[in-house]
Amino acid sequence: MQIGRLAIDDDELIERFVRASGPGGQNVNKVATAVELRFDIARSPSLPEPVRARLLAKRDRRVTGDGVLVLSAQRFRTQERNREDARTRLAAFIESGLHAPTPRIATKPTRGSKERRLGEKRGRASIKQGRSGRGWD
Repeated sequence: MQIGRLAIDDDELIERFVRASGPGGQNVNKVATAVELRFDIARSPSLPEPVRARLLAKRDRRVTGDGVLVLSAQRFRTQERNREDARTRLAAFIESGLHAPTPRIATKPTRGSKERRLGEKRGRASIKQGRSGRGWD
């Protein structure tokens, strides 16, 4: 499987075919069309170390505590299309870890923005002060 400049061997992917839930009539009861794809991020020799670290650092509920990504695909009625769907989603997940995020550069607020913020703050304070019960007959 080719993802950008990264190649993942099919031996690293574990596919299990299970019965899908939802509509489909008798086909649902007879044929195992849903695909459960497992990819071990933590122990994959194909992934470079920075990519592995970024993928494991993501707070994704599909990644287990052992660092295994579990994708379940059952959108389609055929096993082959669900298999393609799971592999496409795996490629998208790995693609998201290939690019390092650009670090944020801290900037100082401008003088004008500080003055606007403080002016709005004074305005809100005067509105709230006007709501108090003072000055009523």
